[in-house]
Amino acid sequence: MQTFASVLGDAVALILSGDADLMEIIALSLRVTITAVIAACLIGLPLGAVVGAFRFPGRTLATVLLNSLMGLPPVVVGLVVYLALSASGPLGPLGLLYTPTAMVIAQTILVTPIVAALTRQVIEDLDREYSEQFRSLGVGPLTRIGALLWDARYSLLTVALAGFGRAVAEVGAVIIVGGNINHVTRVMTTTIALETSKGNLELALALGVVLLVIAVLVNAAVMGLRASAARAAYA
Repeated sequence: MQTFASVLGDAVALILSGDADLMEIIALSLRVTITAVIAACLIGLPLGAVVGAFRFPGRTLATVLLNSLMGLPPVVVGLVVYLALSASGPLGPLGLLYTPTAMVIAQTILVTPIVAALTRQVIEDLDREYSEQFRSLGVGPLTRIGALLWDARYSLLTVALAGFGRAVAEVGAVIIVGGNINHVTRVMTTTIALETSKGNLELALALGVVLLVIAVLVNAAVMGLRASAARAAYA
């Protein structure tokens, strides 16, 4: 029976040795997650900015929906994407099921509401400060949105990092649409689940350590960006 200390030692040794399988899994995880976060930001940032900056019929409903969708169950998202991409689904002919692209789609759906909802709050608070100035200058809608997004850039980078943290730890949706196929769709979270069930604790713990390090780095980046935003505000 292996002790925790021995397993941890083997896991650290696996990381330090640059094991090829370990590096492949980490690289795929980061590629899928970063792609999904970029896609989510391209959708969620302008969507959240529009809802936060403008008053229109149905705005309250849109806000409620965005806040509600932040809690989307990953397995439900995975199931919906699976049905859409399966052979009998509307997107079946594209052949995307059990590919990294399918995993990106699932993660994008999960992260976009988070980015949009947090952006809406940031932009709404900022717009309260600038609304009278915008009206006095006769600023148009596009210029207004652009100015708000630029002024809130540090806070919005924090939003993007929050989305990254959510996506990189995802397991339910990606295992459904990706299939956890070795050398194809095996990412950190799905590999941890698989290798733990197989008793290969060294690889599972090594990936767990990497995930923890990523979480620490993301949180450090968030704190750094908040400090930068505070300094910029009083500059």
